[in-house]
Amino acid sequence: MTLQLCARFKPLTAALIAAALAMAATASPASAANAASAAPETSEATPIKHLVVLFQENISFDHYFGTYPKVMAKPGEPATFTARPDTPRVNGLTAALLEHNPNRANPVRLDRSQSHTCSMIHNYAPEQRAYHAGKMDRFVEETGNHYKGCDPKAVMGYYDGATVTAIWNYAQHFAMNDNSYSTTYGPSATGAINLISGQTHGVRSDGPGRYSKAVMNGTLIGDDQPLYDDCSTSKTPIALNGKNAGDLLNAKGVTWGWFQGGFRPTSVGPDGKAICGAKHAGSDGQRYDDYMPHHAPFQYYSSTANPHHLPPSSVAMIGKTDAANHQYDLSDFWAALDAHNLPAVSYLKAPAYEDGHSGYSGPLQEQQYLVDTINRLQQSPEWKEMAIIIAYDDSDGWYDHQMPPTVNPSGAPAAPDKCDQAAAAAGTYVGRCGYGPRLPFLVISPYARENFVDHHVTDQTSILRFIEDNWQLGRIGDASFDERAGSLLHMFDFHRKTAAPKLILDRQSGQMTTK
Repeated sequence: MTLQLCARFKPLTAALIAAALAMAATASPASAANAASAAPETSEATPIKHLVVLFQENISFDHYFGTYPKVMAKPGEPATFTARPDTPRVNGLTAALLEHNPNRANPVRLDRSQSHTCSMIHNYAPEQRAYHAGKMDRFVEETGNHYKGCDPKAVMGYYDGATVTAIWNYAQHFAMNDNSYSTTYGPSATGAINLISGQTHGVRSDGPGRYSKAVMNGTLIGDDQPLYDDCSTSKTPIALNGKNAGDLLNAKGVTWGWFQGGFRPTSVGPDGKAICGAKHAGSDGQRYDDYMPHHAPFQYYSSTANPHHLPPSSVAMIGKTDAANHQYDLSDFWAALDAHNLPAVSYLKAPAYEDGHSGYSGPLQEQQYLVDTINRLQQSPEWKEMAIIIAYDDSDGWYDHQMPPTVNPSGAPAAPDKCDQAAAAAGTYVGRCGYGPRLPFLVISPYARENFVDHHVTDQTSILRFIEDNWQLGRIGDASFDERAGSLLHMFDFHRKTAAPKLILDRQSGQMTTK
């Protein structure tokens, strides 16, 4: 991969991007992100022909990267991560935060034997109360799990490179952002929907979901499941109006798909509805459903749903419109890759036991999935024109010391502190307080900057904006957060003379391997 690979892209577009990045070098993080994102990211401007988004579950930034790149190993623990001398530091846990934290407990290091933990509280209002208008001192009371024998002080737990070894290695060899946020506060469904539309408002007023406590004045703030899904079990499933990324991609004829573990039905019921019965053992040894409907955002929209979980008509049709309507089982992604029919945009959702969500998954299970997936993608011919993003849907309520910038108020009493105010601008909707908690964000690509930490403000809709700009799709509209999303361009170097080296890891240890 050489500089000549970029020669066919329009010089004017490249110049505009260079100008935006030059402005970013002297601007504040927020203004720099906005300036850079104003530059068009057309298909002529970047060599990325295949974007693969690995959308994982429930991790705050400090929970995985609070002490990066320093491992705080106990005596007897194996040395599993060694930082390069030039590894940049992140906005993480300082000595003061580790030893004299404003919360009721100090952060506590978790090791590999503690891969299984309770899930924390990660709902819309409790998360905001934990942040306490920037005091960051009520995590134990508000998002700590007080139920089922869980210790609420465990919300202060964090891992380091002795456990989350693979993701630390990806961060060191490629690009990471330490200033990236959930678009709004709230749990998995809101994070997933923001990923693809930047808009959690628009719950259908004639559907059963209008009675749900997860809906505030037409805005989803909780985890109600999608109406257009046979495998939903909610008594108040919801449907959303409005556009999503799939609609924009379809309008331009760009191939795409959402691929989720357990999507393929195990059987069909007497009523003709799909039954999603695939299960695996989770981090606690209990068996859990692979497929979780509220993790499948396109199923909330009639235009992009596949209610009966129908398969693609052929491998050649994966990414194109047929009965599957761009909603697939994870196995279909690998069939498409093997056939060299990979869609331009692919969202990958792990089966539940490997998605990283505490309570039924954990960092070691997640590591196996990430390593297996990324190893295989790097060894494909498509790798030379690919970018992989590792992102997360929400923080699970885990402690993070960084107060998010409030770019959109809520205008509703359920939102305390800074978000308990009237909507600031015409076209905004209640129940959309954001940004929410800080989350891990990585870019893995031959074009990624190496051993690089980006400090510019981004959020989940920065992924949406990159897709919109790279394939010239236009914007969602209707107050979608994509309009204000920070750019991901800072994490790439599209003019590098040599590709970032591949990084093949061992799925168990997370360490580099020659296999």
